Amino acid sequence: MATGFEIGILAVVLVALFGAYAVIRAIKPFIVNAVLGLLVILLAQYLGAEVAVTPLALLVVAVGGIPGAILVILLAYAGVAFLPALLLV
Repeated sequence: MATGFEIGILAVVLVALFGAYAVIRAIKPFIVNAVLGLLVILLAQYLGAEVAVTPLALLVVAVGGIPGAILVILLAYAGVAFLPALLLV
């Protein structure tokens, strides 16, 4: 026979599981966008574009996906933002 304590623990675990599922379901599109956008940026870097991968660039790519990556590349190409740091030797 299950006690009240065991039923309470079961309820807490079920609420935590459903909460984790909801969070993962909400974040999944941003993760997919970020991965695809980073692949586009890495491809652009391989082709010769100089783009800095910063937390702000990751945020733009995560929200915008591939169009966001193209925007980051164009802004870096225009010299407006997302430029790699210059090393003074």
